[in-house]
Amino acid sequence: MSHYPALRLRRTRTSGWSRRLHAETVLTPADLIWPLFVTEGGEEEPIGSLPGVSRWPVAAIAAKAREAAALGIPCIALFPNTPRELRTQDGREALNPDNLMCRAIKAIRDSGADVGILTDVALDPYTAHGHDGLVDGEGYVLNDETAEVLVNQALVQAEAGADIVAPSDMMDGRVGLIRAALEVAGHVNVQIMAYAAKYASGFYGPFRDAVGSRGLLKGDKKTYQMDPANAEEALREVALDLDEGADSVMVKPGLPYLDIIVRVKDRFEVPVFAYQVSGEYAMIEAAAAAGAGERDVLVLETLLAFKRAGCSGVLTYHAPHAAKLLGA
Repeated sequence: MSHYPALRLRRTRTSGWSRRLHAETVLTPADLIWPLFVTEGGEEEPIGSLPGVSRWPVAAIAAKAREAAALGIPCIALFPNTPRELRTQDGREALNPDNLMCRAIKAIRDSGADVGILTDVALDPYTAHGHDGLVDGEGYVLNDETAEVLVNQALVQAEAGADIVAPSDMMDGRVGLIRAALEVAGHVNVQIMAYAAKYASGFYGPFRDAVGSRGLLKGDKKTYQMDPANAEEALREVALDLDEGADSVMVKPGLPYLDIIVRVKDRFEVPVFAYQVSGEYAMIEAAAAAGAGERDVLVLETLLAFKRAGCSGVLTYHAPHAAKLLGA
C-alpha cells in the first residue's frame, strides 16, 4: 500500500463530483418504506408526539399511497388505530374482513396506486390490554394460541390485497404457520417480512400513541420481545424465521441496533430491513426544533447509516421528506 505523500486520501474528497463518484453507499427513494396510520372518521388526526405525522381516514389513504408512488417510494406500511369499543381481550377485530386495515388495503388497491402494501400482523392494535397476543389469567402472553390467531389475521389481510404480511408479534413458530396457510389459500406470492429481531425497547412510545395503545398496555412486553443485551439470540431468531419461510427479516429499532443489522447481513446474506421507529423519528425532530442539528442532514445521515450497515430498505416516518431531498 502507498504511503503519504504519494497517498493522500483527501484527494478524492476535494470536490463534490469526486465525492459522488467515490461514494461507497447510495441511498435512493427506492430504499424507503413509508409507515402510515389509519383511523376511522373523515378527518386527518395529527399525532402530538410525532410532529409532522398524522393518522389518515380510509378516504384519504389512497391519496397518500399515490403520493408515495409519485415520490418513488415503492412500499407503504399500514397500521390501524382501532376504535376503543372494538378492542377486546381476544382482539377479534383483527379477523374482521371489513376492519380498518382491510378497508384501507382495498381503498389503495381500488385506486390503482403503484405501490406495495405491507401490513402489520400482531394483535396489539386490537386488544383491550395492549399486548401483541392472547393473555392468560396471569397476564402471560400465550404463544401457540396467539400464533393460531395470527395465521387467520394474515389470511384476512392477504385476501384484502396485502403484498407483504409482517408478523411483528415475536411469537415462536408463527412464520412457518403463516407461510403454510398462505400457500394452501393460494397466496403464493404474498411475501413475509418477519420482525425477526424486535427488541423490548424504550423507543416505541410515540407509536403507541399513534395506534391508541399507550394507556391500555398492562405490564411490559419483555417475555416475548428481545432483551436489548442480546445479540447472539437475534441471530438464532433470524435463522428460525428464515427456515420457516420468511422472504426478508427486520431489525427493530434501528440506529441503536446497527450492530445487529451488520451481523444479520454478514451471517445470512438475505434482505434485511430496519425500522427507524417512532422514538428515533421524534428525537431527530426534537433536535432540529431545538437547533441542535440541521433536520435535512440528520435525516439523510441516519438513513444512510442503515444502508451502510447492509439494509435493503428502511421503514421510516421521514420517507416522504427524504424522498424529496433525494429527488432534488
